[in-house]
Amino acid sequence: MRTVLNILNFFLGGFMTTLAWILATVMSVVFIITLPLTRSCWEIAKLSLVPYGNEAVHVDELDPSRRNVIMNTGGTLLNIVWLVLFGWWLCIMHILAGITQCLTIIGIPVGIANFKIAAIALWPVGRRVVSVETAQAAREANARARF
Repeated sequence: MRTVLNILNFFLGGFMTTLAWILATVMSVVFIITLPLTRSCWEIAKLSLVPYGNEAVHVDELDPSRRNVIMNTGGTLLNIVWLVLFGWWLCIMHILAGITQCLTIIGIPVGIANFKIAAIALWPVGRRVVSVETAQAAREANARARF
């Protein structure tokens, strides 16, 4: 089912949103000061292309032992730069793609996936795209460690 939804996503706008993420990736390299944003751009570009079966998870959820206050503060500052330079227009693009896709009955699941990616587009630094199974295993391990 994931494969069918990913193919549907590709043809109903996922290709265009992925191209926008690749453009943001290239721009983040060109501007040099935004070079630390490149990994986040690339990670979310993968999610935009293949949203079903993958999930964006914060690195602190994947490996809580490597949690670092200084890195999180730096990530927040990078997210602010991201929001000003790239995040707002990528978010709008995903929202518009989601609305367009939801106009058709068959595109509703893909539209909902675009709305989720739109939220991630505003604040992507520190997220990694992993399989749904890996994300679930990390959450369960964190819950066991906490309780």
